[in-house]
Amino acid sequence: MAMTTETYEDWRHRMNKVILPKWTELPNFDLYMDQVLLLINETLQPLGADPVTAAMINNYVKHKVILSPVKKKYQIMQLADIIVISLLKPSYPLDMIRQGIDQVTATGYPKRAYDSFIEALVDRLHHLDEPTRVSDQDLSGSLTTAAAQLIVDKLRTDELLRLNQAQIQPTQIEK
Repeated sequence: MAMTTETYEDWRHRMNKVILPKWTELPNFDLYMDQVLLLINETLQPLGADPVTAAMINNYVKHKVILSPVKKKYQIMQLADIIVISLLKPSYPLDMIRQGIDQVTATGYPKRAYDSFIEALVDRLHHLDEPTRVSDQDLSGSLTTAAAQLIVDKLRTDELLRLNQAQIQPTQIEK
């Protein structure tokens, strides 16, 4: 039986160290596509997220999920949207993600909404086994927290699946 040297506890430890950029930590100047890809993929790499490609970003623009670049340059608002979309895309279709972003930003500035999302996600990653709290008094905040928890649950499930596959050798089933 092949054993993996990495454990779930190693993954938990890695997630506990994840830091994601807040709005003010994102570049406050326009970026070309190759710079956007480098930034987004470096940001999401510690989570083990699939790399973002130029084709994906062009698709987001084409389907009006993010604003079009101005003179082929992307601004901080688009960077924040791409990070959020990249994290939620494995679980939701693009139009639902855009709806969620629009709902959350309807009650607060995009900067505040993005920072709340990043804070909620990092908090969930650093406190993997603590229960999620939602409230009728703050539905927008609860949506943010639930989305962050969904991402953490997906990452955890993917990691457990990976660890399990590495441990278990397939056996031939008799016909």
